[in-house]
Amino acid sequence: MLGCRIFGHRYRFWAEGPVMHWECERDCNAGGQKTYQSPAQASHYAKAFDREDRDQLGRRAPLLGMFPLRLWHKISQRAQRR
Repeated sequence: MLGCRIFGHRYRFWAEGPVMHWECERDCNAGGQKTYQSPAQASHYAKAFDREDRDQLGRRAPLLGMFPLRLWHKISQRAQRR
């Protein structure tokens, strides 16, 4: 699928018993599975992997978003030293 080639896969994770499954949300047939020792472990890892960075928008500042502030801070520190 073109979207996966350009932007990468968008995997979704879930657990069924001790087996964790993942599959691309864009229906490109990419996916797999892994068996853990217990259903609790499979569920734990599925929940940990099945989150997106978009869920954290607003809580973390992106690197480029803070870049002007960092520049201003460096410039003001140099000005204070003189």
